[in-house]
Amino acid sequence: MQIDQQAKLLQGRYLALDVLRGMTLAFMVIVNTPGSWNIMYSPLMHAEWHGFTPTDLVFPTFLFVVGNAMSFALKRMQDMKAGKFYKKVFTRAFLIFAIGWLLNAFPFFEPNDAGQLAFIDLGEVRLLGVLQRIALAYLAAALLLYWGGEKLGWIFSIAALLGYWPILYYLGTPGDPYSLLGNAPLKWDLAVIGEKRMYTDEGEPEGILSTLTSIVNVIAGYLVGKFVQRRGNSLVSVQTLAVLGLVLIATSYAWDLVFPINKKIWTSPYVTLTVGWDLVMLSLLIFVVEIKNIASWTYFFQAFGRNPLILYVCSGVVISIISSIPIGDSDLKAVIYENAFTSWLSPKNASFFFSVAYMLLIWSIGFLMDKNKIYIRV
Repeated sequence: MQIDQQAKLLQGRYLALDVLRGMTLAFMVIVNTPGSWNIMYSPLMHAEWHGFTPTDLVFPTFLFVVGNAMSFALKRMQDMKAGKFYKKVFTRAFLIFAIGWLLNAFPFFEPNDAGQLAFIDLGEVRLLGVLQRIALAYLAAALLLYWGGEKLGWIFSIAALLGYWPILYYLGTPGDPYSLLGNAPLKWDLAVIGEKRMYTDEGEPEGILSTLTSIVNVIAGYLVGKFVQRRGNSLVSVQTLAVLGLVLIATSYAWDLVFPINKKIWTSPYVTLTVGWDLVMLSLLIFVVEIKNIASWTYFFQAFGRNPLILYVCSGVVISIISSIPIGDSDLKAVIYENAFTSWLSPKNASFFFSVAYMLLIWSIGFLMDKNKIYIRV
């Protein structure tokens, strides 16, 4: 049995990873598309500044599974000639970045002062975002691991997490370096990107400087993937991952006393906290799915996990289209929300169940793609 599991791992067949990726994407769609942004359950909202909610775990987990998948792909890519490897990773990073930027620009037209649709000003489109950060973090991690393997991955991760602390402390506003308006990432993004191309004038949650520590989430996924490939889906692997995860979580909250956990500027204790939770979740999935072979419930998440990029894009595009279709003085999304949800549910439940229904709509796209063997890779 152990030999069979290791053979599957070496071939890149890793059901627990597919399930974790699918769960992450499903939850990401739910938190990104409430019926109303003004009425939400608090666990489905990001922490306002310092702090942590379940929603704050979604994006770093996506980076973690990117790195975990890389532990299989990079093994094949390292056999390539250097030129072919660089072409592949740079092309992939560019395409993911470009898709993210185009998603920010979609639907490309907006009403002008005369009430007519006009092509948007591309110079004011938000430059960065979720897919852009994935592209940059993937590229940096792939290059580091290609050049120096796991050893360089460990060295970079430790240096980035420890080095980011004094960077924020000394480059931020003296006496208040981790505040909303006094943090170094905000100052850096305002200087390099410009206010017009940022998420808001109060900061870019996927900004330039904070990308440094997000690379560690990808590398952590890679290192865990290599560990599981060596040790197999065994109880020892599960116990090791779970214990290490709990240690990282405890360390994060101790570190938080002097360096706050903060998603928007992606602080070092935020990284160790999210990696810790990812280790705990992955260890549980390996135990249930791979060791106990209780997998009948997993297909729902596999359908998400097999086309993650295109389904993420669809989740942004479809809601934009629905919100752009005018119906009287309102739009199609508002009409659906009001008639199908707020008419019989309490405000928070209406907002929540709208997001769940929308997630199921995106899942149905993934289901149809999987049944028809359509898999879109970048």
